[in-house]
Amino acid sequence: MDHDESPVLDALAEYHDRGYLDFAPPGHKQGLGADDAVRRVLGPEVFHSDVLATGALDDRRSSNRVLERAQELMADAVGAQQAFFSTCGSSLSVKSAMMAVAAPGETMLVGRDAHKSVIAGLTLTGIQPVWVRPRWDRELHLAHPPSPEAYDEAFAEHPEAVGALVTSPSPYGTCSDLKSIARVCHDHGKPLIVDEAWGAHLPFHDDLPTWAMDADADVCVVSVHKMGAGFEQGSVFHLQGDLIDPVRLKQSADLLSTTSPNVLLYAAMDGWRRQMVRDGRELLGSALRLAHAVRASIDELPGLRVIEKQLVAKEASHDLDRLQIMIDTLDAGISGYQAADWLREERAVNVGLSDHRRILAQLTFADTPERTDRLVSALGDLTRTSLPAPSSVVLPEPRDLELEQVMLPREAFFAAQETVPVEEAADRIAAEQVTPYPPGIPVILPGERISAGVIDYLRSGKTATMVIPDAADPSLKSIRVVADT
Repeated sequence: MDHDESPVLDALAEYHDRGYLDFAPPGHKQGLGADDAVRRVLGPEVFHSDVLATGALDDRRSSNRVLERAQELMADAVGAQQAFFSTCGSSLSVKSAMMAVAAPGETMLVGRDAHKSVIAGLTLTGIQPVWVRPRWDRELHLAHPPSPEAYDEAFAEHPEAVGALVTSPSPYGTCSDLKSIARVCHDHGKPLIVDEAWGAHLPFHDDLPTWAMDADADVCVVSVHKMGAGFEQGSVFHLQGDLIDPVRLKQSADLLSTTSPNVLLYAAMDGWRRQMVRDGRELLGSALRLAHAVRASIDELPGLRVIEKQLVAKEASHDLDRLQIMIDTLDAGISGYQAADWLREERAVNVGLSDHRRILAQLTFADTPERTDRLVSALGDLTRTSLPAPSSVVLPEPRDLELEQVMLPREAFFAAQETVPVEEAADRIAAEQVTPYPPGIPVILPGERISAGVIDYLRSGKTATMVIPDAADPSLKSIRVVADT
């Protein structure tokens, strides 16, 4: 296919050249009706390209196949059979993939390190999860992805499972052995869904972890805005093989998605695909070399330690996206929360993730030595700054974090509920999910029996400034539980 073509961008250019006059949404009429302050901050060009997908970008019958051709080019670029664009983020895309594989009441194997959007999918659909547990690292205090053997054992125990869902890469950049997990799934005749939200760039350079389609996954979901050059909410799900019905997948997406998609998101994804086919290998190669140099520079700073080899050691992750730089702050005597806050407040530098002992700096092909020099300089200043001793976070044994699922997430979410003080929540069944963010992996799910260890972990985390935005009570003084009957 001709990857110099960009159907959405070309259609937008024609729209501007012809000077169409719209008596249809959007109501701002090319920004003419927008508030002056809004236009000044956002820029007039944003409004200029905010047009209807059907009836403006394309005609009312979509006879120019603008979006369809853009999706065909995307699939060809990454070696998938089909690609579908989403303007509602990978949160929608992963729910669509789940609905395409499993019906309400059916069983699906799900890695317990899943993003909260997967839990929302379980709540919406009534799918029965069989949790496949991550591997806990006692030294680093983080979870590595579940092993292929864990999925094989789960299928042996639950032959009724209709498929499996894996999250890879994780928000830390760690990756599952997707090829082996896909082989396990296919040996059982079942499809593999990969939530690859952090891996949109993987198809375009050989030194990056294995792309899910190359690992024989059946469907994978990517967020173009995370590691690509799309706007927030731009997502693509890719499909191959014959284990998932493409019509069912599209219909599932239609059930959940907006009928008023933002053309700006389509255009950015379309243009990014062209950019990657043309220059992706060179751009990503430069980014990987820059990341290597940044790692070395950070490792020379006192009290900071770049975590890399430990993440791909025996019994750890299968691979690592080295554009994600994990920095341990433990030896500096500060928490990751403190480091992230200080960098933002004192040096206007934002990092992508922080926890009780780490921050994560995400690099992409957009970064330059000038930008990373500023990051390293800010980190150097951080090591010379005196900060109060961090609040201690209680880290329970892994068994205390592996809560018992006693009700389906959907059943618990819709059950009669009551709010109890958090100190009285132990042994009660959760009616809500409680998710430290980032990275967005729930600690408590609807339907799980809450343990005292998890309560201690979350309460001490809150004292240490952990953010839990999705709880009914973000201060975590109380929690919603299933009412006693």
